[in-house]
Amino acid sequence: MKKAFRIKKNEEFSKVFNEGKSVANRQFVLYALHKEGQNHFRIGLSVSKRIGNAVMRNRIKRAMREWFHQYEDKLLQDKDYVVIARNPTAEMDFFEMEKSLIHVSKKAGVLLKDNKR
Repeated sequence: MKKAFRIKKNEEFSKVFNEGKSVANRQFVLYALHKEGQNHFRIGLSVSKRIGNAVMRNRIKRAMREWFHQYEDKLLQDKDYVVIARNPTAEMDFFEMEKSLIHVSKKAGVLLKDNKR
């Protein structure tokens, strides 16, 4: 995922939290904010220190980035997304995370219907 497609600044995170809509399941919270005139979605990832050490948190973030990379053509493009990982993600492998992220993105209505692989 290119750095231009990531949300890094605290103000940008706050804007998505305050103005975007949120949907959650047991593993993830997904915030989505519509951005008029934006050609490609941007993502921000948050994994708390309560979930594990730096190795664990980075593994979870890599898996989330990979999921967004695999599903980038199936997601609505004119949005900013912030994903917060919850505690159960520490014990999950990539495929379980993938299933959970699909579930939460369908719940949010940001995953397009033709996601058969």
